[in-house]
Amino acid sequence: MAAQGGGDSDSDSGGAGRALPPHSPSGMVLQTVEMHTGGEPLRIIPRLEAAERAAASGLSLLSLRREVAARHDHVRRALMHEPRGHAGMYGAVVVRGGRAADGAHLAALFLHCAGYSAMCGHAVMALGRFALDYGLVPAPTRPETAVRLRCPCGPVTAFVPWDGRRSGNPVRFHSVPAFAAATDLAIDVPGHGKVVVDIGYGGTFYAFLSAEQLGLDVCSSKTRDLVSAASAVTEAVKKQFKLHHPESEDLAFLYGTILTDGKDAFSEEPTTNICVFADEQVDRSPTGSGVTARIALQYHKGLIQLDQSRTFRSSTTGSLFTGKAVKEARFGNYNAVIVEVSGEAFYMGTATFTVEEEDPLKHGFFFK
Repeated sequence: MAAQGGGDSDSDSGGAGRALPPHSPSGMVLQTVEMHTGGEPLRIIPRLEAAERAAASGLSLLSLRREVAARHDHVRRALMHEPRGHAGMYGAVVVRGGRAADGAHLAALFLHCAGYSAMCGHAVMALGRFALDYGLVPAPTRPETAVRLRCPCGPVTAFVPWDGRRSGNPVRFHSVPAFAAATDLAIDVPGHGKVVVDIGYGGTFYAFLSAEQLGLDVCSSKTRDLVSAASAVTEAVKKQFKLHHPESEDLAFLYGTILTDGKDAFSEEPTTNICVFADEQVDRSPTGSGVTARIALQYHKGLIQLDQSRTFRSSTTGSLFTGKAVKEARFGNYNAVIVEVSGEAFYMGTATFTVEEEDPLKHGFFFK
């Protein structure tokens, strides 16, 4: 499946047998596989020729991400933004081979409506299934296959059920080492006053606090109010706290804020949260990288032990992920943990999108 140009070969046949949809000779044709994990969409681009050419030149995955953002961002905008996408769309470009994949079965560039992210747990679970079903793993094993992915944040392994014919659920993954970057950090949020946040890393950085600190309830408040408050926290943290990543300053950015129900102590009952990331985008799932970071914070505070599972619920869809710390690790100067997150990913279909050069909105528009 490729993103490419090309015209119709049977234009004189009156339309009989013509491949649809029609497209202009110089326009792109973008083919995708459509999935979701816990309600959060994933539009997979199995093959993007521009990314393949750049990867073939020996670029690392982080360098490839910069290259695609600088020279081929119209592809992201065309597929994430309206009219082909929407304000909550999410995607992944599959990259195979070369330094970008670094020996993994596949590498992934993660796309959202405002740009490119470093890690995405819901995407990893979906891509794990995709890799098996589309033959990207040479010799899958029953009853479960380990799928090695290279994400911008580093190597990630998905463990996917396999019955010899097709993949299944639940899918679990082990991410890069996760750690507490800051705890009990006082932040002055305009319109809300002083709040106390934790900052955790689970492949990307998030600020965490209870919605109650902002006068809200993560389960019953209006989503618009939760989004506005979370976004205000994100902007305040960015201005008042400098992040550091042990390996790359490219990864030292705050991706978003996760508002919780405040139930951080261990319990068999689910704890509910909402993740607001990038430009006020709302995750429909419980957020895989957010669960990773939140488990790391809870372990750091002594609230959970190794192999003690917790269940996380999305306040938007009610979908569930589970998470647990499986072993201790070091990441730079940080005491870290390897976290296992589990959830369910499902196929919705495939799509072929065309881009007609004469279309004034061919590369999409963003409407919130």
